[in-house]
Amino acid sequence: MDTRSFGVIDRIIGEIDKAIKVLSTPAHAARKISAMQQAAALTETERAQSARLMRVNHSGEIAAQALYQGQALTARNCAVAAAMRQAAAEETDHLAWCEQRLRELNGGTSVLNPLWYAGSFAIGAVAGALGDSTSLGFVAETERQVEMHLRRHMQRLADADLRSRAILEQMTNDEVQHGAQAASLGAAELPLPVAAGMRLTARIMTGSSYWL
Repeated sequence: MDTRSFGVIDRIIGEIDKAIKVLSTPAHAARKISAMQQAAALTETERAQSARLMRVNHSGEIAAQALYQGQALTARNCAVAAAMRQAAAEETDHLAWCEQRLRELNGGTSVLNPLWYAGSFAIGAVAGALGDSTSLGFVAETERQVEMHLRRHMQRLADADLRSRAILEQMTNDEVQHGAQAASLGAAELPLPVAAGMRLTARIMTGSSYWL
């Protein structure tokens, strides 16, 4: 049997297994948020708004898992692949925090998550295949956009929703670190049309997940 073919098939099976686990198994956080506040009473309108916002952020973390795994799969440099997998592990914490908060808010996850995972994995694999500097540039730009997105969501949360705010603040700090790490590893600046396309794609995902 061709060893290289077996290796490719084995990796594909591994990625399918990861996808199934991300989409169907509750995530577990390795870290706790030290600043997590006790749940405050929210009005029904405030609860519904927080649930929708956290559903969007949960979908974003599903996409982030897929993106990093796709990039790690096609990365040419072992250090870059390791950095992608480490970032994916930290994003698992984000996924778990969002899932926990959604349960507290009696909210559900997006029915579109399988679509976001598949699309993001494909984008990540293509970005990784284009070269490590391009792939890292994609990470840096993604994290810049995610940071702005999370800050906007914090402004939209009710003042009383301290638990959701604590989660988004820690997520923001992590995204900033991921972007800085990508830059330190040699991220290339992406062309403006590519960055604009990423923003458009993000708006479609966030707008859909807010309601679905």
